[in-house]
Amino acid sequence: MAMRVNALRQAGGVNSFDNFARSWQRAAAFVEVAPVRQSFRYSDDGDDDTTTTSTTAADDEHDVGSTPKDRRSLLREALERHRSHEGAGTDVFHDDDDDDDDDADDDDATPVAEHRPLLPDRASDHDDGIFSIEPQLSSPFGAATAPPGARSPPASTNPPCATPPASSANSSAREPPHPDQGARAPPRQDHPRGRRHPRHVVVGHSTLPQTIFNSVNVLIGVGLLALPLAMRLAGWVPGLLFFAFAGLSTAYTAKLLAKCADVDASLITFADLAYVSFGPAARLATSLLFSLELVAACVALVVLFADSLDALVPGHGLTAWKLVCGLLLLPLSFVPLRFLSFTSILGIFACTTIVLAVVLCGLLTPHPPGSLRHPAPTTLFPDDWRTLPIAVGILMSPWGGHSVFPNIYRDMRHPYKYRRAVDVTYAFTFTLDLAMAVVGWLLYGPAVHDEVTRDLLVTPGHPDWISVVVVVCVAIVPLTKVPLNARPIVATLERGLGLDARALGTSPALTGLSGATRGLLKILLRVLITLLFVLLAILIPDFDTIMSLLGAVACFTICIILPCAFHLKLFGQDLSATRRLVDWGLIIVSAVLAVVSTGFNLVPKDKLGL
Repeated sequence: MAMRVNALRQAGGVNSFDNFARSWQRAAAFVEVAPVRQSFRYSDDGDDDTTTTSTTAADDEHDVGSTPKDRRSLLREALERHRSHEGAGTDVFHDDDDDDDDDADDDDATPVAEHRPLLPDRASDHDDGIFSIEPQLSSPFGAATAPPGARSPPASTNPPCATPPASSANSSAREPPHPDQGARAPPRQDHPRGRRHPRHVVVGHSTLPQTIFNSVNVLIGVGLLALPLAMRLAGWVPGLLFFAFAGLSTAYTAKLLAKCADVDASLITFADLAYVSFGPAARLATSLLFSLELVAACVALVVLFADSLDALVPGHGLTAWKLVCGLLLLPLSFVPLRFLSFTSILGIFACTTIVLAVVLCGLLTPHPPGSLRHPAPTTLFPDDWRTLPIAVGILMSPWGGHSVFPNIYRDMRHPYKYRRAVDVTYAFTFTLDLAMAVVGWLLYGPAVHDEVTRDLLVTPGHPDWISVVVVVCVAIVPLTKVPLNARPIVATLERGLGLDARALGTSPALTGLSGATRGLLKILLRVLITLLFVLLAILIPDFDTIMSLLGAVACFTICIILPCAFHLKLFGQDLSATRRLVDWGLIIVSAVLAVVSTGFNLVPKDKLGL
């Protein structure tokens, strides 16, 4: 029986269930706020100060992971100004022996400074204890050379996805790894002694289907439940036009992030791109913005849980259900990430099931309200134009996935397929979101609430079993997503407060604490964060307000403004006038819409006619 189960797990080759599960695990850890480690390390096998580094040849001419040397060196000049506290970089070194192949020598004789990781924060960790586990795209699930959770092999071994270590003078040449393993070709073995080489290199694992699934899982969220209300506030013409603009512009900027990440191989996260573009202050601001986005998402999920349960079991009040949600989230906040990562895949299934349930209810219900056979009245334009900025924020909220797209790109087995993955992801997401927005508004018209699932639960005439399915799906999403969204916030606070053993605390009062005391403080911190989510959900009870603010403040900035700014900063001199005009136009339009939408969300609803 065990052999049959194992055969089922391995069926499909690189797209087997087992590989999908590992891809899901890595993707669950992509949302990271705190700085991460370097993507590769150097180790010396000799005592020579002047050594030779070898670059690995790409196994595919279409691999977009390689970076032109001139662009990388130009960027290096700007980055070195931020590293004045470090020692001087190693000068350009040359091969010790002459070779007839001058071009090959030029490629291999690359400055050490070119191969140093751009991010100094990645090199501050130690090699013992937990840090002997190599980073895999900011994920705690192991290195590119080992399965998730496995420890890195010793330096003397030759793992399949790593650059082979320097050999002795009488060692024979090693065979290149199999191309199915996604490895690079081995470096030249012309100078066996004194070589300085990457001991471990991050190599992507996820195939195209896995990348598409992870990307869809990032984009599909509870924000689609408020889309019918956004259509009611905006009307058919402005609503559909802006929804198309949001989808097309964010798909464009998602591809820009991959282009910007190709500037240097050590760039992995969105915050890394902010750092190389605008310096350490930009990375700090980006991390703060990520934290606010995650907090808003967690608060919205708590509000959704309470609204849905109150509609199904009325009489207890919204506050009581929010407290119940907090009690359920407390034990889940201590569940290890390797278990929570598997529950993250429930989000896409739950949201897709909700959309199908809404459509099915409309088809099965013979009379209004809630029937597609007799649609509710709708309008081409908003009844009150003051509600349009609120609708803009809601329509923007489903596209907030750019914070992890650089990680997803780095995790690809074949990075040149990233554009195709983005196209498929956005086509599916746009279709699902548009279906929810259109069907939900046609079902309930002017009476639609901020969560269309609440209308489905309180409207008589719908099949009871569909209501049960919807409630189960709505309850699953907060209980699985909130612990995952809270994990980066917890990790950041633990490192900042000195509670994490991998980082030194900034507070002298916490220095020298025992392990038991740190453990108790960690428990207290997670409890306080969960209570913060519940408290904010009580203070801001409107789901539509939270989603609109999330779209106006976070999504406009992270999904459009910053990617275009990175593109202009890193490639401004090489872009055509049309491309620069497009990027600047997106920045200006998005900034204006973000400010206007945020301002209108701060106005009391009664003054807006809501």
